[in-house]
Amino acid sequence: MASATGTAGALPGSGSVVDRLGTVRQASLALCAPLTPEDMMVQSLAEASPAKWHLAHTSWFFETFVLREFLPGYQPFNPDFLWLFNSYYNSVSDQPQKKLRASFSRPSLGEILDYRAHVDAALGQLFRGAAPAEATRRLTLGLHHEQQHGELLLTDIKHALWSNPLRPAYRHGGLPGNDAAMTRQLGSQTWVGFAEGLREIGHHGDGFAFDNEAPRHRIWLGSFELASRPVSSAEYLQFMEDGGYTRADLWLAEGWDAVRREGWRAPLYWHREAGAEEWTVFTLRGEQLLSNLLAAPVCHLSYFEADAFARWAGMQLPAEGEWEVAAEGCAPDVQDLLEGGSLHPLPSPAPAGTCMARQLFGGVWEWTASAYLGYPGYAAVPGALGEYNGKFMSSQMVLRGGSVATPATHIRPSYRNFFPPHTRWQFSGVRLARR
Repeated sequence: MASATGTAGALPGSGSVVDRLGTVRQASLALCAPLTPEDMMVQSLAEASPAKWHLAHTSWFFETFVLREFLPGYQPFNPDFLWLFNSYYNSVSDQPQKKLRASFSRPSLGEILDYRAHVDAALGQLFRGAAPAEATRRLTLGLHHEQQHGELLLTDIKHALWSNPLRPAYRHGGLPGNDAAMTRQLGSQTWVGFAEGLREIGHHGDGFAFDNEAPRHRIWLGSFELASRPVSSAEYLQFMEDGGYTRADLWLAEGWDAVRREGWRAPLYWHREAGAEEWTVFTLRGEQLLSNLLAAPVCHLSYFEADAFARWAGMQLPAEGEWEVAAEGCAPDVQDLLEGGSLHPLPSPAPAGTCMARQLFGGVWEWTASAYLGYPGYAAVPGALGEYNGKFMSSQMVLRGGSVATPATHIRPSYRNFFPPHTRWQFSGVRLARR
């Protein structure tokens, strides 16, 4: 996810600092409510983490960067947790290999919950008084960091449950709507035009932002058009039926290697039994018929798949600057975000706010054609917190817009997500552009 090094600004939600802290921390526990302790141990791919680890690491962040530095006399819950739940802050300590996190049967889930309570009590003690401004800045940062991990928790547990031969559902109950209603909402693809000119992108204002969203700077954009909505599952199925996964001419070389090496023939979580006509799609609400989701945005695509689809369609992916210019003034619709509760992208009937395009926020993260690099003048913040961002500005591509697993208080036009181009387990999709 995007960097955990940020600027001061608004905390998620409203109310006092301690109230907002409680809201975000409780939200993480609520995400785990449908899970068994055994579920919370599973790490089904090396890039993911067990739910139990997410609960511990987010507490580690507050303990390491807030309490150890700003609460006089603070006693760590367990000295070994400093390295055990460190993700990749080499300036803080060594850490276990990420792929081994599922082997942490100890500490127990109960001990990790006690650890969270210990950290929360200490944070309450610190922020009931006159905490230093830097402590408040880091608390703000930690809350946004925890929201990031909440989204990762959902994507990680989805892959874990899909990897189980029983394919259990995270949440029971069908997806809202039906195919007929969604088809009526979908409509034909239209295009929103933007004139060429000198534009500004990057965070501005007093609200929170991660450091990779700054500095705000000017860019020149040629005229372009952006699709009015994300690519649907029906449209992606046409790409598949036209031999999209068998045509080397559509793929970047590294993407074609991945297709052959991994045996990709459809988006992640799509499945069709040998000889069957119907595809199914695994969702956090269990297996669904693709025929009931044809109007929904296609998701769980790698950058390579998004790029190949764009080539097949005779279009391109938008540059991240184009995407951000298009998103200025757009209001998120909470139905497309975590608060909507669908846990799978659904088509949006109309643009939100003054936006001319649908679902720029929420639904699926949208791959852009832009490599993840620092903006002109970017410099990582000093110290260990600077490790979270700048050192990952290599071999990754930018995604924009948020997904059904993103909290509404966590997304904005300047937000830059990033993953390696082969990544598929995130809620990632595609919106086309043409120039």
